[in-house]
Amino acid sequence: MKLNTLIAAATLAIAPISALAETFEIKMLNRGEAGSMVFEPRFVSAEVGDTIVFRATDRGHNAESIRGMMPEGQEPFAGRINEEIEIELTAEGMIGVKCKPHFAMGMVMVIQVGAAEAPEGFLEVRMPGRTKGAFEDILAEAGSN
Repeated sequence: MKLNTLIAAATLAIAPISALAETFEIKMLNRGEAGSMVFEPRFVSAEVGDTIVFRATDRGHNAESIRGMMPEGQEPFAGRINEEIEIELTAEGMIGVKCKPHFAMGMVMVIQVGAAEAPEGFLEVRMPGRTKGAFEDILAEAGSN
């Protein structure tokens, strides 16, 4: 009986830590509320320790981080076309995400980790004009501009 009590106590001690982390699901879509070739939602406000799951809802998409648009301490990621990818958020800051095949069409999103605002130069990464406009729209909608 003591072993069962010990296991129960250990489980209860660990439970609050894992219960605090959230999982956010992002759909990769051909058409969504914001138009064609979009992530939905296009903006997520999360915390360090949370998980982001990119679902290949429609075919032909991937999710990958954009070099120069990530906080120090967050590992870059790149999913394969038509495959789900799951990432854990490990650093506070802003993360720019793109669908590589549809980057020029503005298929991008932003993950805000913690209370961070878009850092100086966040939109200075080389990108097509339509893509920059999509990022500006996302940040304006989120109130992070």
